[in-house]
Amino acid sequence: MTQKQNGQSRVVIEDVRPQVDGGEFPIKRVVGQSVAVEANIFADGHDVVVAVVRYRSERDAEWSEVAMTPLVNDEWEAEFFVGEEGVYCYTVQAWIDRFKTWHRDLHKRAIANQVTRVDLTIGAELLEAAATKVTGSEAERLTHWGRRLRQPDAIAHIEQICDDSELSLLMDRHAPRDFATTYQRELRVTVDRVRAGFSAWYECFPRSCADSPGKHGTLKDVESRLPYVAAMGFDVLYLPPIHPVGTQFRKGKNNAEEAQEGDVGSPWGIGAAEGGHKSIHPQLGTMDDFKHLLLAAREHGIEIAMDIAFQCAPDHPYVKAHPQWFRQRPDGTIQYAENPPKKYQDIYPFDFETPDWEALWDELKSIFDFWIEQGVRIFRVDNPHTKPFPFWQWCIAEIKREHPDVLFLAEAFTRPKITSRLAKLGFSQSYTYFAWRNTKEELTEYVTELTQTALREHFRPNFWPNTPDILTEYLQFGGRPAFMARLVLAATLSPNYGIYGPPFEHCWTAPAKPGSEEYLDSEKYQVHFHDLKRPDRLNEFIARVNDLRREYGVLQSNDNVVFHDIDNEQMICYSKVSADLSEILLIVVNLDPHHRQAGWIELPLAELKLDQSQPYQVHDLLSDERFLWHGERNFVELDPSTVPAHIFQVRRRVRTERDFEYYL
Repeated sequence: MTQKQNGQSRVVIEDVRPQVDGGEFPIKRVVGQSVAVEANIFADGHDVVVAVVRYRSERDAEWSEVAMTPLVNDEWEAEFFVGEEGVYCYTVQAWIDRFKTWHRDLHKRAIANQVTRVDLTIGAELLEAAATKVTGSEAERLTHWGRRLRQPDAIAHIEQICDDSELSLLMDRHAPRDFATTYQRELRVTVDRVRAGFSAWYECFPRSCADSPGKHGTLKDVESRLPYVAAMGFDVLYLPPIHPVGTQFRKGKNNAEEAQEGDVGSPWGIGAAEGGHKSIHPQLGTMDDFKHLLLAAREHGIEIAMDIAFQCAPDHPYVKAHPQWFRQRPDGTIQYAENPPKKYQDIYPFDFETPDWEALWDELKSIFDFWIEQGVRIFRVDNPHTKPFPFWQWCIAEIKREHPDVLFLAEAFTRPKITSRLAKLGFSQSYTYFAWRNTKEELTEYVTELTQTALREHFRPNFWPNTPDILTEYLQFGGRPAFMARLVLAATLSPNYGIYGPPFEHCWTAPAKPGSEEYLDSEKYQVHFHDLKRPDRLNEFIARVNDLRREYGVLQSNDNVVFHDIDNEQMICYSKVSADLSEILLIVVNLDPHHRQAGWIELPLAELKLDQSQPYQVHDLLSDERFLWHGERNFVELDPSTVPAHIFQVRRRVRTERDFEYYL
């Protein structure tokens, strides 16, 4: 037998948006952004329905409300803004508004000259009932209006009564919500600080930061490099692991299975006699050096992002102290990391199925806690997809509850549904497949997926053209123009992007072997000296692009990219436009690093509110060239040997009172 519902609650609320997996996971925003809520709301009959979005910070007991606006076909919308870090809750409430229904019908009856005393008495009773639930002047005004409707001459003044705005405003504030329907669950928003939504990352190995060849770099050397990194416009400096490196089964240069004397090993082989995840490699410096680096970085507008890799070298202190945290093989040895046929004898993964899993979880969280106490607020997490999802959901939630300003970047180059799940579980930003999206079709399809599907609510992409593990074929064979093109694409298609610094600036193209994406003489296994005075480096070009990202707000958003037709498959064209059209940027990139390419662009002038009959100027912010365009169809040509991209600011023509023309 079907159970009876509350028959007095007549409003139906369906399909509340945005929400992730039926509200199981929060959506994401940064401080100052809005949440545009939509829902299908309706009721039986013809009574007037009123709806609001209710929202509050989890720290607040009281709800705030914003009225929803009906659109078409029973769809409603409203928008609220999130003003502080943490978690917000929101839901939708709707009810039958008897007063609005009465007031609407009174208008109709007045026009038809059908108002009766009973009609006015009904309104008076509604006002008087509302007055009993408030105090002060508001109660007096409601009572006054009730008496006015009961006066014998009220019908003679019906038009004035119907048109008086005070009456409607009073009842908007105090209309009873008897039998209101509230959406069945409270939805959540994780609100991060602004850097979660807009950041430029620069990665470098501290041991390769020495100022002369043949030396092992230190944290002090990293500090001396801060002005250089800041001058290029980066605000996050990401350091691979800075912990002691294991000596047992240490890898040699180019990932050789046996290390030679003097080989430094991989920083991701964490742990040795000097300590583990809460220690600093002695050759890099001390904890005081690290804290000084954090302070110095902040003075340059830079934050230090720390690498967290939950794995151990065979001589990590955990291996001896907690052997139960590692998987034992039948021969008594510990299972090292494998991805057959690849073997990583220098790394022991944790066994999350251990009976001692709770102690393991607590200890791993304590690693985050330790570095947060030192002052770190951004973590790049290595291979999170190889650790249990419940662990991340618990760990990140606990940390964010205590420190809502902490950010997490998921380094998970794995299957799409897994990367999405990690973002749902709390990771603030995510690596993407951008490195392998090279054609116009691939880029358009992928960026559209990230910005115009359900992913946009919880998945914040961070575009990296290269990493220490990824030297794509496009970069290997495209040379300097390929690096420049990929930089412009990463920095303008996504508000979060990063580069693996010196090898990108210096356009490293040599793979470990043909068909490999590993670097020859990779920094993962040896110390390099990077000459920051090389004349062929890309630092000035990178700085210019980052300057534009800071100057133009449209490059700081992830939801405003629009692709435009260009009749050449080797070229891609897209715009980023502000809501008020005060900023219109048009980006054109030649995807062919070897040849000059040209094509005709189609622009929707009506949408951009540009006069079809008037010329308009496009100002290339990279080269400072200016072009006068006419109409929707215009020609562009890009030579990759100079600059393979345009970043145009579109300027409309303005005529002054003195008939002087300029472009705004």
